[in-house]
Amino acid sequence: MTETVAVPLWLFVVLAAFALVATLEWLLLPSVRWYFRRKVRRVMDEIGTRLNIRLPEFKLTRRAALIDRLTSDPRVRAAIQKHAAEGQVPRDVLVQRVAGYAREIVPAFNAYAYFRVGYWVAKTFARMTYRVRLGSSDADALAAIDPEATVVFVMNHRSNMDYVLVSFLAAERTALSYAVGEWARVWPLQSLIRAMGAYFVRRDSGDPLYRLVLQRYVQMATEGGVPQAMYPEGGLTTDGRLRPPKLGLLDYMLKAFDPNGERDVVFVPVGINYDRVLEDRTLVRKLDRDAPRVGLAATVTTTARFVGRQAALAVIGRRYRHGYACVNFGRPLSMRAHVREHGVDFRSLGDNERRPAVAAVGALLMARIGAIVPVLPVPLVASVLLRDPARPLGELELKSEVHALMARVEAAGGQVYVPRADRDYAVSVGLRMLILRGLVVERDGLFVADPGELTLLRYYANSIGHVAT
Repeated sequence: MTETVAVPLWLFVVLAAFALVATLEWLLLPSVRWYFRRKVRRVMDEIGTRLNIRLPEFKLTRRAALIDRLTSDPRVRAAIQKHAAEGQVPRDVLVQRVAGYAREIVPAFNAYAYFRVGYWVAKTFARMTYRVRLGSSDADALAAIDPEATVVFVMNHRSNMDYVLVSFLAAERTALSYAVGEWARVWPLQSLIRAMGAYFVRRDSGDPLYRLVLQRYVQMATEGGVPQAMYPEGGLTTDGRLRPPKLGLLDYMLKAFDPNGERDVVFVPVGINYDRVLEDRTLVRKLDRDAPRVGLAATVTTTARFVGRQAALAVIGRRYRHGYACVNFGRPLSMRAHVREHGVDFRSLGDNERRPAVAAVGALLMARIGAIVPVLPVPLVASVLLRDPARPLGELELKSEVHALMARVEAAGGQVYVPRADRDYAVSVGLRMLILRGLVVERDGLFVADPGELTLLRYYANSIGHVAT
């Protein structure tokens, strides 16, 4: 019992490492978990008192419990049984597949990550990048929403900054849950996104089991009162125009909606626009089918070059923010009122009847979004210059035509954002941004569109094309 045992050095190091990990887990990790639980409790107390935000129980339910609830759902179980009976895949394999889908979809909301880390990062980054403005909102209609209703923000999708911008502006009222594409399923980004309450979606999955698991999660979250945000267009616009709505998530929400249930579902239209979309060149590049695909390495290099250049300009005091980023909130659409007005119950409709009814709701939401998309300086100036791209305009002539366009847009019900309530300043700001980016050339006091940048100018003009024609 007292004999010495010789072991290789590498084995001793491995054993010592395991012993250290066990000691840390036994002594320290419970204290660390207690520390972070206390932090979360403090945040929960603050958002309940200072911000008057009441988070639904579903959002605070432990992730493991939600995964178990989802995999045990009767509809999911019935689908597994049906697929096992019809196909060549054993039932146990299908159960494991469904469990994997559930773990992939279900978020792990953390109030501290959302209201402390996420809010601070979103606010700081948004304000460093843009002059962020809340343009207009139907305050009375928003205040009249039933506190027990499930609120779904529906918005146009111009940039990946949309997530940051809307989360930052809405954080003093609610914690939003987004549907996020597969692009975000990379380490360590996916853990942070899950902690912010987002759920991942395979938009092109053809597996009916996956679609059912996703459908049931969306319906459970909606029935549980989770505030959500969605993009009816389904993806980023590549030409600047509003896209027709895709009905997947909207159909999931409506096909289980009970107009006589305890919760209404209220859609709040949100219009977003920018004087500069950070990924604009990448987006318009997709319009050219012959353009070579840009790989990950090139994307990282371009991003690093952009960040480096911005940092250098900041050091020498010549960095400008990228113009205005504006958000408008429109008139909410209560599905309870909509169902009663149109006499349609989505639950009782077959697929062939329900899809047109859902499509009508999608078209109505897109119309309301389009009506409140902010009309900003850069799109206004771009629209005027594109009328005759080869014709140089003097500053006074340009301002006169932009002012006339503003008046027509406002007469048509468009939401023009005029910074500092000064229309001349608005034109000057938009023109300066286009000149700095090389999209507009100045010669002898005259301004003309750069012939090589017409596609990008159209991208910005198209953002207001539906109200500026």
